[in-house]
Amino acid sequence: MKDKLIIFDTTLRDGEQSPGASMTRDEKVRIAKSLERMRVDIIEAGFPAASPGDFEAVRDVANAITGSTICGLARAVDGDIDKAAEALKGARSARIHTFIATSPIHMRDKLRMTPDQVVERAVAAVKRARGYTEDVEFSPEDAGRSELDFLCRVIEAVINAGARTINIPDTVGYNMPHQFGELIRKLIERVPNADKAVFSVHCHNDLGLAVANSLAAVINGARQVECTINGLGERAGNAALEEIVMAVRTRRDVFTCDVDLDTTQIVPCSRLVSSITGFPVQPNKAIVGANAFAHESGIHQDGVLKKRETYEIMRAQDVGWTANRMVLGKHSGRNAFRSRLSELGIEFKSEDDLNAAFARFKALADRKHEIYDEDLQALVTDAGSQAENERIKLVALKVCSETGETPVASLTLVVDGEEKQAVAPGGGPVDATYKAIEAIVGSESELQLYSVNAITSGTDSQGEVTVRVAKGGRIVNGQGADPDIVVASAKAYINALGKLLAPAQREHPQLL
Repeated sequence: MKDKLIIFDTTLRDGEQSPGASMTRDEKVRIAKSLERMRVDIIEAGFPAASPGDFEAVRDVANAITGSTICGLARAVDGDIDKAAEALKGARSARIHTFIATSPIHMRDKLRMTPDQVVERAVAAVKRARGYTEDVEFSPEDAGRSELDFLCRVIEAVINAGARTINIPDTVGYNMPHQFGELIRKLIERVPNADKAVFSVHCHNDLGLAVANSLAAVINGARQVECTINGLGERAGNAALEEIVMAVRTRRDVFTCDVDLDTTQIVPCSRLVSSITGFPVQPNKAIVGANAFAHESGIHQDGVLKKRETYEIMRAQDVGWTANRMVLGKHSGRNAFRSRLSELGIEFKSEDDLNAAFARFKALADRKHEIYDEDLQALVTDAGSQAENERIKLVALKVCSETGETPVASLTLVVDGEEKQAVAPGGGPVDATYKAIEAIVGSESELQLYSVNAITSGTDSQGEVTVRVAKGGRIVNGQGADPDIVVASAKAYINALGKLLAPAQREHPQLL
């Protein structure tokens, strides 16, 4: 029997720390349900003490999920731990994950604590968490740059205090695979009570080594990996769940452990996360990229036609790629629509919500002949994005653009209940539209990113636009989808401005 490798997904927590990737409560629940269908072992739902919004999101995920353990993050602070426990009350299976930094630079320059004080705080935090649940995880933050002897001391102490999972983070993505694997091996060998805990790893991708470091750790005894869908995360991201899982599943000759996940749910979950966060998946991304199983070279095509295994080490169907999808159209009925959305993990709170979504679907079907799964995901995400923006609504947009002439946008918005109009020229139709919006809203924000992604193939494909805007240190993303790229662009910009003008919903955990 092979050991089980526990998959700990932190898309909803660490993934959300990507600039502009904040998710609403409903979006977090949708992603959590997708992870549950994949049979992910543990879902880290958020940082309950970060803000009331984070607390409510963790609580809602805990109440909605029954097939996975739900985890809440907490600093080694009594208030954080109490908040996490309260948010997790409704979970069928709950875990509290507490952490404190252990590297010399963090202890000296960030915490301004002595090593003895750090050990004392870590032990107290684990004991307090154990008062709420037996499932307690401890992380020595920046373990990858910590001194080995001190790391052993802290880990032994927190295991004695009741921690049952010890997570070793490469917080700044500094380690090399051989170094990190050796660190895990030494910790397991040197900590006297190491057999009483599962050793875990959490690697960042600053040098592009998050997956390699995680797998090196698994080879050396780690039996939990913390990762995210699409490698989402702050800075350069985290280890990608899909790459970890398929490496272990594909190279059974190398790994002495296996995963329990339903890998056919990987691609649908990847698309959902991409749609909600507005972070598109690059075409050449391993496992979930559009080109991951594409062959253009004649030699490759010839080989695959003769025997697939000549150039494919995995089956596309095993990770969720399939051509056998239900295609909906304007003649599709409400039941088919509801059924397909249910299969995609999208449920409606009321019949009114279903009716509103069905009306949007019918309007889209009048403009686009065939509606695919990606269209449905974008439709629901776009509707949620527009619904959450109560201050700014798009009423009408007209753009005149022709060769040799300056494009001009005429725009009508409702801002705080008052209808306003503006006309503005621009370097192109999108530029003109954004200048007209800014003339009305006057946000004085900086546009940092503008990205267009075709949701499906064909000239009638919906365009999915992502923008990132910043003002006063706040960074937010906005999304919009429409067969008309200019309209999608307007929706995305308005969505972002609505978030920017609203009170901040959460703080970055490291700023607390």
